[in-house]
Amino acid sequence: MDAQSQGKRYPDGVLEVRRLQRAPFAEVHQLQRELVEQRLAGQIGDVLLLVEHDPVITVGRGTERRDVAGAKLPIVEVERGGEATYHGPGQLVAYPILLLPEGRRDLHRYLRDLEEVVLRVLAEVDVHGTRRPGLTGVWIGERKVCSIGVSVRRWVTWHGLALNLAADLGHFAQFRPCGLDAAVMANVRDFVELPPTRLLYEVLLVKHLCEVFGLELPPIPPPPPPPPGELPIYPG
Repeated sequence: MDAQSQGKRYPDGVLEVRRLQRAPFAEVHQLQRELVEQRLAGQIGDVLLLVEHDPVITVGRGTERRDVAGAKLPIVEVERGGEATYHGPGQLVAYPILLLPEGRRDLHRYLRDLEEVVLRVLAEVDVHGTRRPGLTGVWIGERKVCSIGVSVRRWVTWHGLALNLAADLGHFAQFRPCGLDAAVMANVRDFVELPPTRLLYEVLLVKHLCEVFGLELPPIPPPPPPPPGELPIYPG
């Protein structure tokens, strides 16, 4: 380990997962910027942010301005590739901050790898997801359930994917998501019953992102010792 990496919380190959619950897009966007700088400096290892946003439309570098003309939701221009998409309640949004190793430094491969993660998540709940030639994202039949748009800085990734679990699809009707007719957008709940929270899908996404990218989670810390004078409880 070089001197630059001495203070890292986790070594390379270990993924730190941060569950942010619900948070404004601007706040998490700034956090991503800070994490990218820290990852580039070797101050942290790989990090995955899991979040649900307040309603917003984000506009990537490939967006035609006419695609968002007339939208009522806040619009934020961002650095990622791709076109316009919606973020809001009912989505699972994942932002991997990963330093891609030498053998994975191919942006097209990275996009396919993120699609693979989502395809595996859907397979776990007996839903068959697919890719579409020439289009980034994940589909179920004729409907799109996951949008992907990324940015890479000196091979550190940021931005990521949004999986529609139970989102208000009416918000997509305000613009052309990824340049497509808004009617193609769907939720996972249209195809399978959902649990009451998104925790299951967070767990599955972390599991398969680790598998696809060859990462592992940090070890579970041991339980704290009992207070002085209190007898420990042993399983019987």
